[in-house]
Amino acid sequence: MAIILGIESSCDETSASICIDGEIKSNIIAGQAVHAKYGGVVPELASRAHQQNIIPTVDQAIREAKVHKNEIDAVAFTRGPGLLGSLLVGTSFAKSFALARNIPLIDINHMQAHILAHFIEDPKPSFPFLCLTVSGGHTQIVLVKDYFDMELLGETLDDAAGEAFDKTAKILQLPYPGGPLVDKYAQEGNPDAFSLPEPQIADLNLVFQDSKRLFSILYRNMKRKILIFFRKILKMYVPLFRPELFLYY
Repeated sequence: MAIILGIESSCDETSASICIDGEIKSNIIAGQAVHAKYGGVVPELASRAHQQNIIPTVDQAIREAKVHKNEIDAVAFTRGPGLLGSLLVGTSFAKSFALARNIPLIDINHMQAHILAHFIEDPKPSFPFLCLTVSGGHTQIVLVKDYFDMELLGETLDDAAGEAFDKTAKILQLPYPGGPLVDKYAQEGNPDAFSLPEPQIADLNLVFQDSKRLFSILYRNMKRKILIFFRKILKMYVPLFRPELFLYY
């Protein structure tokens, strides 16, 4: 029986899991509410929060799996890509734990883990297959030939799709995390309401920076038109209308 402790700390969530013979027995995730008032992840604050969360998160994962730390056979951890300070916390803890127990240390590529997560539950994909990885920091199209034989066919040339969602949410002043809300409202909207140019990129690469810029311009123009409309209404119906009031918006 193989018992593996998994540690993930690539961004703003501290996660620990116990896997026994390929079956997930516990999966504990500690979030970080500290980023809410900034509308996005602040790397320095993220690494400090990981330092506070890593020990209780691992401890809870071990307890929920009903195993003892001395029974763990290996430690797997995210080595990257991700936020440097956040990765350092998870890496340091994993190395210390493995060294103290004299057990193997397994370093995991963050993006490969996203792809191989498809094999945790049934139905499992068969090789070869195409995989689109979309996150706050990466957007890639990958040809997966085998577990460790992967070919990158295309990727974003500037920002990731997840980052574009988050920045759009910040422009709209949606609560953090705003990406899921943008996705939700987009599904309820009219896809033909606005005509926006599509970027022409060679091969299978992607770009999202232009989309963010165009949305920002569109949003500002809409706000301007709304203000002009209300100015007209107020001039018609409010004798004491003062245009300088709009300087506060």
